[in-house]
Amino acid sequence: MKKIISILVVAVTCFSVQSKSQKVYITNNEYDADIKVFVCENEYDADLLVYKCSSKYEAEDNKGLWYFIESRYESDIKIFFVDNQYESDLIIHFTDNKYDARWIDLSKKHLMQPKPKK
Repeated sequence: MKKIISILVVAVTCFSVQSKSQKVYITNNEYDADIKVFVCENEYDADLLVYKCSSKYEAEDNKGLWYFIESRYESDIKIFFVDNQYESDLIIHFTDNKYDARWIDLSKKHLMQPKPKK
């Protein structure tokens, strides 16, 4: 019985970490960022198509639904926008439709996993 409870606790914990929202904080300092992001003009150049949510409750999972937050301490991830594509860890394109948000390059999906709080 204890083993089943332990497995359930681990499963719930893993699910809750993966289902975190994407509350994003924009930092002004590159050294303070978790990742460096470049915004491209064409969606076919992007690693991720991002939709800016108007509510933090819309921003769910790690699928390109971002809610920009004012407090770095409430954020799931801190980003720094760079001017050149070659400086970036992640290339994004903003989309106007929530249903177009998605990963193009799945190998970079780990970059947007929430970082442990310090």
